Amino acid sequence: MHEREIDRRTILKAAGGVAAAGVAAAAGVTGLGRRADAAPATFTHPGALHNWGDLNRAKVRVAAGDDPWLSGWNRLTANSHAQSTWTPRPQATIIRGGTGENYTILYNDIHAAYQNALRWWVQGSTAHGDCARNILNAWSATLTTVTGNADRFLAAGIYGYQFANVAELLRGYPGFDLARFKTMMLNVFYPMNNDFLTNHNGACITNYWANWDLCNMNSILAIGILCDDAAKYDQAVNYFKNGAGNGSIKHAVPFVYDDQGLAQWQESGRDQGHTMMGMGQMGAFCEMAWNQGDDLYGYDNNRFMKAAQYVAKYNLGQDVPFTKYTWGTGQNCAYQEHTVISSASRGQLRPVWEILHFHYTRRKYLSVPYISAMAAQVRPEGGGGDYGTTSGGFDQTGFGTLAYAK
Repeated sequence: MHEREIDRRTILKAAGGVAAAGVAAAAGVTGLGRRADAAPATFTHPGALHNWGDLNRAKVRVAAGDDPWLSGWNRLTANSHAQSTWTPRPQATIIRGGTGENYTILYNDIHAAYQNALRWWVQGSTAHGDCARNILNAWSATLTTVTGNADRFLAAGIYGYQFANVAELLRGYPGFDLARFKTMMLNVFYPMNNDFLTNHNGACITNYWANWDLCNMNSILAIGILCDDAAKYDQAVNYFKNGAGNGSIKHAVPFVYDDQGLAQWQESGRDQGHTMMGMGQMGAFCEMAWNQGDDLYGYDNNRFMKAAQYVAKYNLGQDVPFTKYTWGTGQNCAYQEHTVISSASRGQLRPVWEILHFHYTRRKYLSVPYISAMAAQVRPEGGGGDYGTTSGGFDQTGFGTLAYAK
C-alpha cells in the first residue's frame, strides 16, 4: 500500500455507497487510495461519474420529496432531452470542424441518453431506460468514424467520455448491447484519444489548451472503467500525474499561491468560459477516479481544489493573483504569453460546481467558500439543453444537484 494502510475500495465495499464517506471519516482516512499508479484489481460498477450510493441516495431523497435533490430532479424532468419520446439520429460519420459539420446530432443524442438513464435510475421508469438503451444501441450499430479538422479531437474526447458514462449507467440493462458498444468505444474513440495525447496533432506540446488533453484523458479513463481495462485506466491516471501536455495536473495548474489557498489555472488568461469548462473536465476526471478508489481531487496537496477556488473567486467578482504565463504555439513553439487574467465571459454559469462543492465539503469536510458560493449560484444544476444550443452548453453532463448532493 502506498503511504496509507487503509484501502478506500475496501471501505466503500464494506460500508456501502451512502455511508462510505462517514465510515471513512470515522476511520481517520484523509488521503485515500490504493497504491501508486495501479488500476483496481476489480473495477467497481457503476463507477465512472456515478456510484451506486449516490444514485441510490438521489432515488430515496427524490421519493421523499427532499431538497435539494427534488429541485434537481425537477430541473431534469423539465429538460426536453430527458423525455422518453426522444428519437435518435445515428450517423456513420461525425464531423466536428471543417466542411459538413454534423456533431450537434451526436451531442444532443448523448445528452438525451444520459438524462433518460438518470431518470430510469432515480424513478425506475422503463420507458426512460428503454429510450436511453435505444439511443446507445442505434449509435453503436452505426457510428464508424469521428473526423473533421483539429476539433475532431475535442469531439472524440468530450463525447467519448460522456458516451461511456451513459453506457456505465446502463450496463446490465435488458436489451442493451454492451459488447457492441464497447467495440465502438475501443475502435472509434480510444484510438483518437490515444493519438491526441501521444502526438497532439503534430503540434508543439504546449499548443493545445488544458481542456483538449483533459477531455481525451476523460475518455480514456471512462473507457477503461467501462471495459474493465486496467491498462487504459492506468494510462489516463498516469497522464494526469506526469503527462507532458497541458492536461496533466502541474501543467493545468502551473502556479500555486499556498498563502492564499489558491492556484492559477492554465487557461485563466484566455477566457473564463473555457476556464470553467476546465473545472468541469478535471472535476469529471477526479470523480471517475474517486469511484475506483483513487483520490486525485486531493493529489499534490489539493492542487486542483486550490485552482477551483481561484477560478470561483475570480468569477464571483473578486480579485486573484496572476503570474505571467508563457507557452509555445504551432509546430515551432512560437512564443506566447498572458500577462493578465482575462475578464472575457467572467461570471458565466456552467453546471460544474456542485460535484466539487459536495466532494470537498461533504466527503472531505473542507471549507471551500468560493466553490460553494459558485455552486449556490447555479443550484439546481441543469444539463445539456439548459445552457444554450451550442456545444459549450453540452461540454458537461450537469445535474450535479440531483446526482451529488450529500
